[in-house]
This record gives sequence, C-alpha cells and structure tokens, in this order.
Amino acid sequence: MKKYLAEMIGTMVLVLMGCGTAVSLGCTSDNPELASTVVGTAMAFGLSVVAMAYTIGGISGCHINPAITLGCLMSGRISGKDAGMYMIFQTIGAIIGAAVLYLCTSTSGDVVVGTGANACQNGVSVMGGLVAEIVFTAVFVLVVLGTTDSKKGAGNFAGLAIGLSLILVHLVCIRYTGTSVNPARSIGPALFQGGEALAQLWIFIVGPFIGAAIAALIWKCIGKE
Repeated sequence: MKKYLAEMIGTMVLVLMGCGTAVSLGCTSDNPELASTVVGTAMAFGLSVVAMAYTIGGISGCHINPAITLGCLMSGRISGKDAGMYMIFQTIGAIIGAAVLYLCTSTSGDVVVGTGANACQNGVSVMGGLVAEIVFTAVFVLVVLGTTDSKKGAGNFAGLAIGLSLILVHLVCIRYTGTSVNPARSIGPALFQGGEALAQLWIFIVGPFIGAAIAALIWKCIGKE
C-alpha cells in the first residue's frame, strides 16, 4: 500500500507544482506564446519529477504517470495488479493536486485563473495534437525505460535525466498541446476546468498510452542483450 500512496503523493505534487506554475505564469491553453512562461512551466514540471524521483523513487519507482507505468508493464518491470493500482492512485493524486490548485485560483479573483488543463493550442488540429502527444510521450517514456534499466541505466542519475528530458519535451510540445505526456496530469485539471479541456481529454489519454506502448516496443528492440 505504501508504494500506491507514494504514487498518489508524487502525482499530486507534479500536478500542483507543474500546473500551478503554468497558471501563475499565464502559460495557459489560450496564451502559450511568451517564451519566459514556457520555459518556467517546463522547468517546473521537470524539477517536480526530479524532486519526487529522489523522494519516492526508492518506494515506488516514482512513475507518477500512467504512461510510464504502461511502459514498465509492457517491459515486464511491474505486475498487472500493481500497474492497475498505480494508475488508479496516480489519477487520484492528480485530482487532489488539481483540486488544491482550483481552490487557490477560484479564491484569488482575477490574479490567476484555471487549473492548467491541456487542450490543442490555437491553429493545432485534433490530429496534430494527438500525433504530438504520441511522439513526445514515446520519447519521454523511452528515456525513462533506458535510464532506469537495471543493467544499462543511469543509476542514481536516472531521476535527473528523466526530469531534464521532461523539461525538453515541454519546451517543444507546449506550443501544440500544452504538453501532457501523462494521462493523470490531464485528467485532474480537466475535471475542474471543464469545457474544451474536458471535451479533448481523450487525446491526452489515448495519445500518451499509444506513445508509451511504442516506447516499450522500441526499448525491447534496442535494449535487449
């Protein structure tokens, strides 16, 4: 049970800090243009992963992302039961994080608005958003699988490498979808923000899962002895 609770807490922190920064800096679905807001948001998500990796990594492995959990399941690193429980608790954590953020923003007047939910950005089609989520999730999960491999991985530096790769993914992908690459991260904020974020939520569930599956297949090909 401890590892499930660790996943819940880790995902809550990721959503609260990452999405909270996006909202505070104004890097929202209708305003992703200002470079400083993009960089700040990207760093917040990456640093949140680094912090949690070195906090709960020894307890649960710090997936804090159902896409990563799927990649690990397909790679034989986690059981089906644990994978299902991880995803449930990750989603619960994301909802809690989004609820805290919603409480903060809804009582702050016009200072900050929203919960940092994902949506296709201006000029980006649904198909374009789906492709972006598939591709960038595949890249991210591949980094996770490679750096955490018991024989070929980065050891104690895995958390840092994963966090930096998430920053990189955000820097590229924010302009297209606001960057999810994590179904739980999208579900929590969308439930409170509603509207377009909720209508497009399927993109940020289907896309990351497909990307994770692709990453697992790639790692099976290139990471095999």
